[in-house]
Amino acid sequence: MKPIHEMTQIEIAAFVQTHLEQNGIHVVLSGGAATGYFSQNTYVSADIDLVNEFSINRKRIIDSMATIGFFEVDRHFAHSQSQFVVEFPPGPLTVGIEPVKAVERILLETGTLIIISATDCVKDRLAAFYHWGDEQCLYQARLVKQHATIDLDEVKRWSIKEGKIKDFDRFLSEE
Repeated sequence: MKPIHEMTQIEIAAFVQTHLEQNGIHVVLSGGAATGYFSQNTYVSADIDLVNEFSINRKRIIDSMATIGFFEVDRHFAHSQSQFVVEFPPGPLTVGIEPVKAVERILLETGTLIIISATDCVKDRLAAFYHWGDEQCLYQARLVKQHATIDLDEVKRWSIKEGKIKDFDRFLSEE
């Protein structure tokens, strides 16, 4: 296996996820790193958000991450050989008020990447735009839409349920 300093962000995510899975800790890639993956790296995030699917005690995560060289710095985990930090946002794994609908498993040289679907990635980014006015996340949602196959009918259905159909129309307008 390649050394950490040669791994891409996605390869590190798969490496960490595989290690955690072996220790009974189930996490799914979401956030900016998922956006980077689905936008073919037209967007690059500095962190790796791994959402804990279940209520795993943080001490178990800290101990497990330490065995592969990651150490806790504030709420992130860093590695001396990587520019990327890993964060574990609390679950449950949701987009707005709904659970994530689909998770993909992709085998890489460094392990198995477990990532929300491109459609759920768009909903995740739009949730930040819809509820916090985060224009950067609107931009990220558009990047994913441009580079990946998404189910626009599903995003529209979800947007209506979130009470944000006008904001969905703005997302489609690509201003």
